[in-house]
Amino acid sequence: MPSDEHRAPGPSPQTADAIELLRRVPYGRLATSMRALPFLAVARHVVCDGRILLRMHSGFGYHEACDGSVVTYGADNYNAATAGEGGDDLWSVQFTGPAEIVHPCPEQAGLFGTAPARANGEPFAPAYLRVDPHFVTEHTLGFGASPLVRHAA
Repeated sequence: MPSDEHRAPGPSPQTADAIELLRRVPYGRLATSMRALPFLAVARHVVCDGRILLRMHSGFGYHEACDGSVVTYGADNYNAATAGEGGDDLWSVQFTGPAEIVHPCPEQAGLFGTAPARANGEPFAPAYLRVDPHFVTEHTLGFGASPLVRHAA
């Protein structure tokens, strides 16, 4: 594997393809461990400068557990099959790398759109993480010309 001095600038083609897929959905799942136990947390994401910015509720403390740790963030379009959006292949992407708490500029924060009013009954208070993807995994399920067939009961 080439050293950093010899690596071409910018994301690899695989990373660029996975990031393009990530741009198609607004939410995904953050995976890491907290007190030696694995957990998943839903987060809103945007892509800025080849890095993934996440917005989550600060009241859960998940962002603090992730700060400085290696995490995995994944998203998919699997709900498209149940939502009747046939025709597209199903895909999932996962990005693994270090996460850090960030304070986005107003323009970056605006990319997330409207925040939820509440999270588990309490006012939503945003916390932001940046994930620098070091490893990228992409999986697809190709259905080709075979539409999803639903049978009436």
